[in-house]
Amino acid sequence: MKHFKFYNKKDILSITRVRRFESRIGERIGFLNPDSEWPESLTESPARFILLGIPEDIGVKANQGIGGSDTAWLPFLNAFLNCQSNDFLTGEELLLLGHFDFGDLKFLIESHAYDLNEKLDAYRHAVATIDEEVENIIKYITAAGKIPIVVGGGANNAYPILKAVSKGLHKNKVLPSAQMNAICLSALAGFGATEGRHSGNPLRYAYNDGYLGNFALIGLQECFIPQNVLFELNGNSRVQMHSFEDIYLYEKYNLIQAFVRSLEFTSSPACGIEISLDVIRHTLTSFGFPTGISTSEARQFLHFMGTRSKAGYLHISEGACQLHDGKKDETTGKLIAVLISDFVKAQMITKK
Repeated sequence: MKHFKFYNKKDILSITRVRRFESRIGERIGFLNPDSEWPESLTESPARFILLGIPEDIGVKANQGIGGSDTAWLPFLNAFLNCQSNDFLTGEELLLLGHFDFGDLKFLIESHAYDLNEKLDAYRHAVATIDEEVENIIKYITAAGKIPIVVGGGANNAYPILKAVSKGLHKNKVLPSAQMNAICLSALAGFGATEGRHSGNPLRYAYNDGYLGNFALIGLQECFIPQNVLFELNGNSRVQMHSFEDIYLYEKYNLIQAFVRSLEFTSSPACGIEISLDVIRHTLTSFGFPTGISTSEARQFLHFMGTRSKAGYLHISEGACQLHDGKKDETTGKLIAVLISDFVKAQMITKK
């Protein structure tokens, strides 16, 4: 657990603004029992969802993107922990585990790499290290029968999360094999070449390694899909694509119909739910778009999938509050907080 910081009650309350006559999520959310051993303490928790962060932009930089996806975790946490605890969402449904800190890897690369090519190779090698550590944490969460909710970081983390959850659910006899389906709301396909790990190829690696079964893509921007990737996706019976243009320009189906088609295509005992914030127009990401779905439609997506799918995990990636090119948007953290609230509330509806 070299790069993971586990949170305690003091850490959580230091971010929570306690106010008389009110109760905040931060006052009710679970944390690890300090008197119990890891990972046994996970099993002891009554929480159904385990929340953790991977604030890194190494995967984005390994994909030659603009850094900054490491800046959303703390603003999200500040927003989420200070939401009201009420009948809609008390906070007791979740345990806040902690976050990864890969700052030492980033510092070594940026201090010692001689040129851009060497830096790129080093970033991609570092992503492989991140994969191992993320998988190691997630597998314990799944083994305990909990649902991981992960805030990134780059989309690259979809690979170790999906790998760990599929292995864990197979071990728990939920899945017949260590392979699971996924529904991805994203402007980009995540199916780039296997040229070393980065934020542009998590689904490709998961697919090639046998951990990804059927997967549905919703919201793809046609002008940013490489022809070789398009050729492979179009000819693959395990892939279902719903581009932004299919929904809003060509009107082949509406957004809800795309959700239904995706759900039917990935129907199984468990399904991964991925949302890359680049799919939402004007949201600050390393590869942001002026066009895309709205924040309300993203909320609809998580409510729809939360109430109807058998979610194995939720992963929200690519969001930033400040990019290395100077762009800022302080609302990204609040957006992620609302999206996670929508998903958890939807899951609690299905439990009832």
